[in-house]
Amino acid sequence: MKKIFMLFLISILLVACSSSPDSKGSESKGGNEDTDEVTVWAWDPKFNIAALEIAKETYKQENPDLTVKIIENAQDDIIQKLNTALGSGTTKGLPNIVLIEDYRAQSFLKSFPDLFYELTDSFNASDFAEYKIAPTSSEGKNYGLPFDTGVTGLYVRTDYLKEAGYSVEDLEGIDWREYIEIGKKVKEVTGKTFLTIDPNDLGLIRVMIQSAGSWYVKEDGVTPNLVDNAALKEAFEVYKEMIDTNILKPHSDWNQFLTGFNSGDVVTVPTGNWITPSIKAEESQSGKWAVVPIPKLNVPGGVNASNLGGSSWYVLNIPGAEQAADFLGKTFGSNSEMYEKLVSEVGAIGTYKPAAENDAYAAEDKFFSGQKTIANFASWMEEIPGINYGMHTYAIDDIITVEMQNYLNGKDIDSVLSNAQKQAEAQLN
Repeated sequence: MKKIFMLFLISILLVACSSSPDSKGSESKGGNEDTDEVTVWAWDPKFNIAALEIAKETYKQENPDLTVKIIENAQDDIIQKLNTALGSGTTKGLPNIVLIEDYRAQSFLKSFPDLFYELTDSFNASDFAEYKIAPTSSEGKNYGLPFDTGVTGLYVRTDYLKEAGYSVEDLEGIDWREYIEIGKKVKEVTGKTFLTIDPNDLGLIRVMIQSAGSWYVKEDGVTPNLVDNAALKEAFEVYKEMIDTNILKPHSDWNQFLTGFNSGDVVTVPTGNWITPSIKAEESQSGKWAVVPIPKLNVPGGVNASNLGGSSWYVLNIPGAEQAADFLGKTFGSNSEMYEKLVSEVGAIGTYKPAAENDAYAAEDKFFSGQKTIANFASWMEEIPGINYGMHTYAIDDIITVEMQNYLNGKDIDSVLSNAQKQAEAQLN
């Protein structure tokens, strides 16, 4: 496996070296030779594409001569197309601006350093949530303009809690062990599942360890950080306890996940704020939900704030880069009024901190019994520990997923993490 990985790494490095847009003899530099048009690739028409449309109209008011062409692609398709194009040594057909998930960003920035246009002077990085800066930067320079936050919350059914003798306040500021104890009682009284998870998606583990300022790799973004990772060990133990106490049930796909809480069978949903529209999709449950901060781990540095997912905008270093950077800088990079529209018209919470002063952020949400959910999420966002996701999040996630099953089947926790460490070192170093 190590040999295969080394061959892959060598091929990537060779491609990276040969794919610089500055390389002489390149037949095509992609982008748009017409400097009056920039193209953008993004996914999710109701969120990212909708946000782009607002940015497009905002920019057009002061810059009517620039055409912004938005092209929808699924996230996986974007990753595949970028890898294929950059791997083949050509930038032909690539857009000027591309949306990349934060977990994946460093793998592109490190493998293809010359293919991304520096945005350091296009926006003020200190205006954005601190935890977004490390994933979007390289060598002390900003290459990604931070966009949406995956700030997490614990969505809770207030009626089920009340039936079991609890209030919303009982779930605020708690740790995961306290969460499990409440879940056991609610399950006993109501018969309802406290949460649901996909066994093949360890997003909840990532939420837990980031809340303690930890990750699968050390601060260098490369060295596996599994065997002596106190946060990861605690997260594994909490995860197993949830299963052993029978407060959760598994789901196998997104639709089953949505059906779980929309049908009224699930009491809590610990996840990113992007789930809000799906929670609110079941109108009959209006007034029965609230959102509180995510529980924390009982390890040093643990806080009641974390992140799940999130993505940012990148400009490719091809013709049209200056216009693309100007578009991003004057919209997502600095326009507070535009962010107010994003919240009120799309429900998108960006990571631009000055936008939190907008009236839209303080709006009460009738579905959540008048709770100011946007303001709450914006506040929790600023408490998320900043970490370096590094280049190998999903590769290590695959290792962890298998080892989690070994742990659930009875293997010792220290042996599980030690084995995961050895596998990660063999594959990635």
